[in-house]
This record gives sequence, structure tokens and C-alpha cells, in this order.
Amino acid sequence: METIYGLLTGSRAEREEALARAGEILRDGGLVAFPTETVYGLGGNALSAAAAEKIYAAKGRPSDNPLIVHIARVEEMEPLVRNIPESARRLAAAFWPGPLTMILPKSEAVPRETSGGLDTVAIRLPLDPNARALIQAAGLPIAAPSANTSGRPSPTSARHVAEDLGGKIDMILDGGAVAVGLESTIVDLTGS
Repeated sequence: METIYGLLTGSRAEREEALARAGEILRDGGLVAFPTETVYGLGGNALSAAAAEKIYAAKGRPSDNPLIVHIARVEEMEPLVRNIPESARRLAAAFWPGPLTMILPKSEAVPRETSGGLDTVAIRLPLDPNARALIQAAGLPIAAPSANTSGRPSPTSARHVAEDLGGKIDMILDGGAVAVGLESTIVDLTGS
């Protein structure tokens, strides 16, 4: 499989074209690597068991390791979880968009393949405007672990993704180097 590159650092028309193509790939069940403020993510349709399985295969990652579901707006969290505790609302108000992932009880909308077989789901609203624009272009939440082979360093540029996963995924959106370079903080809100 040949990897298609999309530039998010070029003209407005190039960016819009790249996002539209990437959104189409995601809706069709494909995989797209994209920048967030933390690291590059390997995205697939979070509501598709088949897309989750493709992510695990491309990364060489065990399928019992849950995927983080990325959303573009706080309101998009509601259909993915059984309930939203007040603590989650307060954390979202204080730290979203940003590098914070919250673990909550999942709804039936999230397949067990996405949640690693667990009854919980990890949700994040990224700060990176290109990541949010991709989620909006796809029109669905995106399951996205880091865009690297399991056990290798997390990628901070499109070049790193291409060196590791080129030919295994459908598209890489090049947004330049990421700002943070470390994965998001994870908070489990399923207990006290």
C-alpha cells in the first residue's frame, strides 16, 4: 500500500484538500497519521471494530491495549460514555482542549476493539487545530494511539511516521514538528 502525504503547512487550499481526503479515508475505514500537540497519532474510525483492528495490526500492538478516542468538541464526549461525572466536566473545562485523556465508563457506541475489551473508554480533546479539523472533516471520533510501531519512540514529525509506518497506512498528514513531544496525561475517573 502506498502512503499518501497531505500538507497542513502549505496554502489554505492544500490544507483543506488534505483534510478532506483524510476525512474520506477515515470514513471509508482507512488509517491516517496526524499531528497533535503531543505526538503524531495513528487514527482510525473509533466507532469501527475493523478500523481498530487495522490500527493494532499496523502498530504490531496487542489488541487488549485500549486506544484513545479523540474528539473535536466537548459535546462529542456524551454519546461515547454512559455518564459524565462532575469531575470530568470540571477537568474538561480546565484542561480541554489539551494533552489530557480521561477514562470513563464507555457507552455501547464504542466497540470493545477500540476499548481493548474494557468497559471504559479513554477520551481526549486535542489542542492542535489540525487534529480538531481532521476530526471535524471525518465527522466521527478518531481512535488514535501514537503513530509508531509498538516499542519504538513516539513520533514527533511526519518524517518519523513515514520511516516507521510508511506503506502500512493510507495517509500521513504533515503538520510539522509537534509542540510537546510527550504523550498526554491520563486520568481514570471510573473510581473515587
